[in-house]
Amino acid sequence: MADNAFVQQFPQYLSKPFQVLWFEVDELVIFLFSLTLALIYGKFMWIVFFLTQYFYTRTKRKKPRGFLKHILYVLGFVQMKNYPEYFQQVFHE
Repeated sequence: MADNAFVQQFPQYLSKPFQVLWFEVDELVIFLFSLTLALIYGKFMWIVFFLTQYFYTRTKRKKPRGFLKHILYVLGFVQMKNYPEYFQQVFHE
């Protein structure tokens, strides 16, 4: 058997999200962003860092998957492919 570097093992469960340690990808992004701010600005930002992690993780457990992407879409930071603008009231297909 030849070892091919481009072959990856198929995941056992398709619905299992990718994780680094105990963080899912969206939690990891929030964690690293708030950690960076806390390291740069110090003092008060450390409180914000812990509160952000606590409330985001708590909220995420109560919401369906894709929660962060939809929040970013509502706030206008992300465009979803083949979807109208969030605030658009009337559109033609």
